[in-house]
Amino acid sequence: MLTARRRAMAAAVVLTGSLLMTSCGNSDSGSSDGKTLRLWHYEGPSSAMGIAWKEAIKEFEATHPGVKVKFEEKSFDQIQKTAPMVLNSSDAPDLMEYNKGNATAGLLSKQGLLTDLTTEATKRGWDKKLSPSVRTTSLYDANGVMGSGKWYGVPNYAEYTLVYYNKDLFKKYGIAEPTTLGELTAAMDKFVQNKVTPLANGGAAYPAQQYLYQLALSKADRSWVNAYQLYKGRTDFHDAAWTYGAETFADWVEKGYFSKSSSGQNEEAAGVSFTSGKAPILFSGSWWYGRFKTDNKFDWGTFRWPDSKLTLGSGGNLWVVPQGSKNKDLAYDFIDITMSRKIQNLLGNSGGVPVAADASAITDPQSKTLIDDFNTLSKNDGLAFYPDWPVPGFYDVLVSETQKLITGSDKPDGYLGDLQEAYDKGAPKQ
Repeated sequence: MLTARRRAMAAAVVLTGSLLMTSCGNSDSGSSDGKTLRLWHYEGPSSAMGIAWKEAIKEFEATHPGVKVKFEEKSFDQIQKTAPMVLNSSDAPDLMEYNKGNATAGLLSKQGLLTDLTTEATKRGWDKKLSPSVRTTSLYDANGVMGSGKWYGVPNYAEYTLVYYNKDLFKKYGIAEPTTLGELTAAMDKFVQNKVTPLANGGAAYPAQQYLYQLALSKADRSWVNAYQLYKGRTDFHDAAWTYGAETFADWVEKGYFSKSSSGQNEEAAGVSFTSGKAPILFSGSWWYGRFKTDNKFDWGTFRWPDSKLTLGSGGNLWVVPQGSKNKDLAYDFIDITMSRKIQNLLGNSGGVPVAADASAITDPQSKTLIDDFNTLSKNDGLAFYPDWPVPGFYDVLVSETQKLITGSDKPDGYLGDLQEAYDKGAPKQ
């Protein structure tokens, strides 16, 4: 997702067809007079990134007299599904946000659709601002595998998954904040007894697969992650970790922790079920944090997934410069501004996880907790990326197969077998 997105903050979902139409040369935006920077991203205006990047646009235009930023908001799924076609056309933007990982940025780099940013990363010091764990998703080798090679993207934030919970609902039913998985399941049992479905979920997008991956991660270690994500060893989807994840997920569906109707819901529906006060728990990414600070009308808090050293997370989605960009120097300047202390500090105080902020400038208590938890995970090598990253097309496979677990149309053994087949088909031959 994660990766993965998949992003809840994409406020406007634009039909894929409209993007394809613009990519067919029906506008003159593919040409350049050096006075316009065409920028695409999918962060909603109330998200930390949306707030910070809006300010970055102001800063850019103030420092580049006569140059305007033409911002176009796209949805995560829209860019995810059509980027190869658009970037292979004459209408590619100058700069865009894109998902990181082998199946997305890695694939586009392998296809020659992204600009090599290695020289700029060194010259502008981006390489020194990013920690090794965050930098992993910026580098791709000749096969499009992350972790080494050339720079094809720059994240100016980081992200990880955590448990959001409605303190008011927990208090209403006399439930304490869980500190162990046993206490979490006991809490969910109590909600079910009171006819409350505990977990916000979206089976038609990334949330459901991330629940299952987290369950598997709780029984995994770094070598397991490296085998799955980096092909450093064979991945067996019928091993103890994957089996536990699939069987526990199916059991949670049976117990009513997830609504069966959630099979048809996307990530936005999952988020709204939490912000509306309907679902007491949502396990998802830090990318929701800024929006929840704005939208939640109840007392809420967060905690890391209990009894697990690993969780989903990485550097954030990437700024990439399409090979067909007409204004690459302007794109590099904009990336540089988003990496500045001013924008990084704003991102941090708006509920994001900055990669190059001044720690003393983060004054919001909730934001400090969010950032401190990420730093602890990063320091302890606890970031395990996202389940859809390893092979092209795996996101759609995970969505459709996990939906079957929710509806009961497939069992864990069949689910794991289908994942194995799709993974083996797309992964490099060992």
